Amino acid sequence: MQLLSAGLLWSVSLTAIAQTDAGAAAQVAPLYDLHCNYLVTPLGIDDKHPTLSWKGSSGNANAAGTADQPPAPGYYAIIVATDSASLADKHTAAKGTVWYSGFQSADKPFLRYNGQPLQPYTRYYWKVIHTGDTIRLTDAAQAMSYFETGLQSVYNWKGAWISDNHPISFKPAGYFRKDFTLRKPVKSARIYIAAAGLYQLTLNGQPVGDRELDPVYSRFDKRLYYTTYDVTDALDSRQNALGVILGNGWYNLQSTAVWDFDKAPWRARPAFVLDIRVVYRDGTVETISTGKDWKTRTGPIVFNSIYTAEHHDHRIRLDGWDLPHKNEDDWHRRHDSLWQDVIYRSAPSKNITSSMLVPIRKSAPIAAVTMNKFSDTDYVFNIGQNIAGISEIRIRGKRGTVLRVKHGERLYKNGHVDLSNIDVHYRPTDDSDPFQTDIYILSGQGEETFRPRFGYKGFQYVEITSSEPVQLDKSSVTAYFMHSDVPVAGQVHSSDTLLNKIWAATNQSYLSNLMGYPTDCPQREKNGWTGDGQINIQTGLYNFDAITVYQKWMQDHLDEQQPNGVLPSIIPTDGWGYEWGNGPDWTSTIAVIPWNLYLFYGDAEVLRSCYDGIKRYVDYITRISPEGICSWGLGDWVPVKSKTPVPFTSTIYYYTDARILAEAARIFNRKEDYTKYSTLAEKIKKAFNDKWLNKETAIYDKGFQTEMSAPLYWGIVPEAYAVRVAAALNKRVEQDNYHLDVGLLGSKTILDALSMYGYHNSAYKIAGNKTFPSWGWWMVNGATTLYENWNIQSSSDISLNHIMFGQIGAWLYRGLGGIIPDPESPGFKHSILRPGVPDSLERFSASHTTPYGKLAVSWERKEKSKTVEVRLVIPAGTTATFYAPAGYAPVRGERKDKVAVKWEKETEQRSLYVDLNKATLSGGIYTFVLEKMK
Repeated sequence: MQLLSAGLLWSVSLTAIAQTDAGAAAQVAPLYDLHCNYLVTPLGIDDKHPTLSWKGSSGNANAAGTADQPPAPGYYAIIVATDSASLADKHTAAKGTVWYSGFQSADKPFLRYNGQPLQPYTRYYWKVIHTGDTIRLTDAAQAMSYFETGLQSVYNWKGAWISDNHPISFKPAGYFRKDFTLRKPVKSARIYIAAAGLYQLTLNGQPVGDRELDPVYSRFDKRLYYTTYDVTDALDSRQNALGVILGNGWYNLQSTAVWDFDKAPWRARPAFVLDIRVVYRDGTVETISTGKDWKTRTGPIVFNSIYTAEHHDHRIRLDGWDLPHKNEDDWHRRHDSLWQDVIYRSAPSKNITSSMLVPIRKSAPIAAVTMNKFSDTDYVFNIGQNIAGISEIRIRGKRGTVLRVKHGERLYKNGHVDLSNIDVHYRPTDDSDPFQTDIYILSGQGEETFRPRFGYKGFQYVEITSSEPVQLDKSSVTAYFMHSDVPVAGQVHSSDTLLNKIWAATNQSYLSNLMGYPTDCPQREKNGWTGDGQINIQTGLYNFDAITVYQKWMQDHLDEQQPNGVLPSIIPTDGWGYEWGNGPDWTSTIAVIPWNLYLFYGDAEVLRSCYDGIKRYVDYITRISPEGICSWGLGDWVPVKSKTPVPFTSTIYYYTDARILAEAARIFNRKEDYTKYSTLAEKIKKAFNDKWLNKETAIYDKGFQTEMSAPLYWGIVPEAYAVRVAAALNKRVEQDNYHLDVGLLGSKTILDALSMYGYHNSAYKIAGNKTFPSWGWWMVNGATTLYENWNIQSSSDISLNHIMFGQIGAWLYRGLGGIIPDPESPGFKHSILRPGVPDSLERFSASHTTPYGKLAVSWERKEKSKTVEVRLVIPAGTTATFYAPAGYAPVRGERKDKVAVKWEKETEQRSLYVDLNKATLSGGIYTFVLEKMK
């Protein structure tokens, strides 16, 4: 629809609404949580078709329908305009309307903008209107929000890329500044900044924003990200100054380790480009940009490495360096002759796009819980938890005193910090860059505060040694947890305190390894290992609203993928990882993660954007695996004792990728691809089962836990054998005395495979085990995060903050809470609720914030454990199928309004489910009483 007629259409629609039969309309739940591209009021949108989403409150009982009939879907319309006042008036057409969607069935709580081309530097206000089963404005729910576009094109940058004139080996960080004067009263001002490396930005001496380690790491020669800041209120009416400090980040990594980032093809001295776009109240626009009028020098940050640490020399003073000065040239002459002219640099990539993901931020301060003083020059602090982040030191001391601040995860027996479990891949060329050890030199001028600006570490303990005596107390050290600041999306609680600790530790490790991309560990590597990422995608999505980070990481995948389809094992990468560890058991991220985003959000956009990449990847595996068996991969990494063959697990992932590709082809109506890859998946499935399934015993290969659970979890077992295979798995677990005998890949599947087939007691016994090897074994030994190795005394693979064994975090929701997305109705439009009720667990609750609102399952034993009471909260506008847990029969079920629930039986037993009692429910609150069968 053309722009001129959009407002007219809106007016016509209002008339139609007013004429609708008032008696037929149902009340509609309030709207809330409006997002654009899954962010709240984002600035700097470059997307031509941003996603607009919302939620409706499930607290409105009238929106729930009846217990045996789903609520009417309702209708929605979206209006996007440039005038907020007129858009807020429900009775008039909005001025500046650029898109009116028309009313349509509200089957999904999001829609992509499809109006007039969005213009750069423009704020757009948008409103969603949601009605009941008939379109009647007086009963409609309405909510407003806004988003703001950014540059939209690399050619809209006014500034030049600038740097200082130093080589890549030069260690001190560059400081940059510029004074500028405003001519008239300001209406609005935005800063747009992109950097190769990291930056810290100040305006008039104050930090701009609260982002850390910005911009996020990417393949710098293929893609750069810029960030937008609203600085309207921070500007002085006349004289202003900009300050920028550049850090190396992954762009100019000077530390040397096995992954060769010091040899990265993009490596250069950090550089940046910046525009301040000032709109004056009279409508005129002025842009202040990077250019030759900027000045640069070095300062107290004399070395910085995101991999190792940071060094500061406070004897180098730059007081007021980023404050405005009336006479710039005079200030330089009087204060420091070291300020130099900047140099122009070419952009590392012409692909500079807006950073549309939640930023990395630091937490509230974490105080030390203990301090051990060995001497006046040696102190060890314990912050009581393992984190990814930084320490901040407050200290007084003699000028020239050198502090070494070492960060580690464990202590030697003598109480000093031990780095031997995390420095194994570091290959230093000299002793000037010690691992995870900040170096600070005191100025001697009162109390001084040190904190790194361009790095982070993984640690629980901080050891401070000094070249001269200093007096420290417990308050001298403060820690900050740093991670991508993803909103919380899930909660779990149970009567088992051990399970609660495991859940908390899983989340601690997950967040410690989310830094604009998923990593494996925050100390030893900081790499985006694909295996860890695909294993823990559901753990992440149940617990956190992390879609923006995964959208970015999938773009990293596409940027790194070779034309033949091959991906590296770490993403992003400097080129390392294309020849080691990148089989389908790891790099199936290209298929597994987009598929799970589709399941959890109901949004197929990432799956669509990755479709050709998945196809190239599957085609490559097919070329090297003509018989359907793939032998390429790492296998069940870090097993307890039993080693599953690599071709076994790699073929399962090959099958999974082909199956996801076929399903995506069906969703996108690519009929030829659907036929081709469905046939391929069946070929792989047959080859796999012909090779490894003993049809007489229903045992795969040697019957190890991974060999029995992985085929069940990934659905490669023939339906006729699934129940028997599950029984054989359970028997194997009993023989192993409910202890784990799996590596990374088996840890993904063991608990879920048991729960899928009703063996909740066995799954819970494994999950709640307190002896080696188990998650509980780590907890009883003091863990606050997950480890890399089941054996905490192992001589290798012993990082103490690793996410690789984190699937248990997803199992708590799936296996005990029973909250499962339905692939046929993704985004929890329809949910499958199959809680597991182990005999020895008294109560459990789990909730997850879906695109439609909060979905919750809780259960508790009653009457001396003879019955179990289950409570469900299902968001308005959605439905769910509730299955009575294995071993329990329903006594009664009712909705909050006392409407009885109708039970039904499956018409035929499906091998996936051993329980047959089910009820189909619509949005609302339900209570069930279940009786344990004899």
